[in-house]
Amino acid sequence: MKSIEEIKPIVESLIFAAEEPISLRKLTDIIEDANSDLIQEAVAQLKNDYNVHGSSFQIEEIAGGYQFFTKPEYYEWIAKLRKKSGETKLSQAALETLAIIAYKQPILRANLESIRGVQSGQIIRLLMDKDLVKVVGRDESLGHPLLYGTTKKFLEYFGLKDIKDLPQVEELEAP
Repeated sequence: MKSIEEIKPIVESLIFAAEEPISLRKLTDIIEDANSDLIQEAVAQLKNDYNVHGSSFQIEEIAGGYQFFTKPEYYEWIAKLRKKSGETKLSQAALETLAIIAYKQPILRANLESIRGVQSGQIIRLLMDKDLVKVVGRDESLGHPLLYGTTKKFLEYFGLKDIKDLPQVEELEAP
């Protein structure tokens, strides 16, 4: 069994190299001579190390795994970088559609359109192309229409651990 000091740099490098949040299970599968408790302790120590040393990044648990994130106080700089690199933003219509799907999932396109009051097929396709929305099944009603829901990438995009981490409707209401 490896020591915590041997595990920390391995865990750090795996989280850094992963293109998406890496789960505790995957970490324990890769680091065969370390159990989940040791890996969780390594993550906790890494978080503490970054905090103590004033690092500009941190490890967050998101979408069922661990991932590096820049600290919020550096947002304006990252925003400038993304603006320069041309990262596409979601339109107001796409955000509205995505919010309805996130809160009402699984949802039929007809129900989504009745809430929005406009056709949403093109926006749903755009959100599916961006891998933020997916078909999650078929309804039992006549014609068996498709049901839509959000993806793991949706959780990553909005920095959520789980769909339950969405703000409650009461929290969103203006005072």
